[in-house]
Amino acid sequence: MSSSPASLNLDGSSLVALQARAGRDPKAAVREAAKQFEALFMNEVLKSMRATTLSTGLLDDAGTKMGTQMLDQQFATQMSGLPGGLSDLIARQLERNMGLAPGPIPATGSANDTPAPLSAKPVPTAIPQAGAAGFVQQHSAEAQAAAAETGIPAAFMVAQAAHETGWGRKEILNADGTPSYNLFGIKAGPGWKGPVAEVTTTEYVAGQPHKVSAKFRAYGSYAESFADYARLMKNSPRYQGVVAQAQDASGFAQGLQRAGYATDPAYADKLTRVINTTLRLQRSLA
Repeated sequence: MSSSPASLNLDGSSLVALQARAGRDPKAAVREAAKQFEALFMNEVLKSMRATTLSTGLLDDAGTKMGTQMLDQQFATQMSGLPGGLSDLIARQLERNMGLAPGPIPATGSANDTPAPLSAKPVPTAIPQAGAAGFVQQHSAEAQAAAAETGIPAAFMVAQAAHETGWGRKEILNADGTPSYNLFGIKAGPGWKGPVAEVTTTEYVAGQPHKVSAKFRAYGSYAESFADYARLMKNSPRYQGVVAQAQDASGFAQGLQRAGYATDPAYADKLTRVINTTLRLQRSLA
C-alpha cells in the first residue's frame, strides 16, 4: 500500500499489499492501517455532514455526487495521519496489543503468581521494556533446542514460559532477590539435588485458590530451565500423552492439565490463549 496521502485505499489489492507489508515491517503496517482507519472515519464524518446540509437540487446529478464523494475522500485522507491525531492513538494501542512496543503486556493470569520475598531487592526482569515480542525473541533459541529434544513446538514452550512467569514479569526469585531462571514453575521434589527457591505461590484445592509455601528448582540460566523442562517432558511417563498431542495448541494445554502439571482448573484455557498470542507474535516477527 502506498504511503502517499493522495488517495484513500479501499480496494482489495491494497489490503493484500498491506498484509504483505505486515510480514516485512509490522510496525510500519500498523501505522498505515491506523491511518487508513482514521481516513475511513473522517470520510464517514464528512458524509454525515453532507447529508445534513440543505441543497437546492439544481446541480445534484450523478456526476456531481461522484465528484463530491471523491473530494470528500481527498479531504479525509489529507486530515488523517497527522501527529497527535486519531491514527496515532490507534497505532500505539495496536503496537502494544501485538507486543511491538513498550507498554502493557498481554495479560496471562500467571499460574505462578508468586510475589517476591519481602527481603528481596528489586531485580529487573530480563525484558523490562521489550514487551511480549521481546520475551518471544529472547527465548526462541532455547525453545528450538528443547523442541529438537521433545518434539513439542518451540512456540508452545515459549508460551508456557510466558504464562508461568507473566511474560517474565513474575519470575520466581531466590531469597536474595536474584532470578531462579525457573521459567516453567517446576517444583523441587525429593529427587532434586540442585539449588532451590522457596516462595509463596497459589495452589488450587477443590477449585479454590490457596496461598502456600513451596520449593522450586533454581537454575544457572534460562537455557538450563528449558533443558530441564525438556527432560521432564521426554522422560516422565506422566507426560507421554502430552508430547503425543503436542501438535495442537489446545490438545497440548489440555494434556498438561490432565497430567496434573498445574492445579488451576482453568490452566488449559489460559495456556491455549497465550499459545495463540505467541504464534501471532512469531508471525509478526518473521
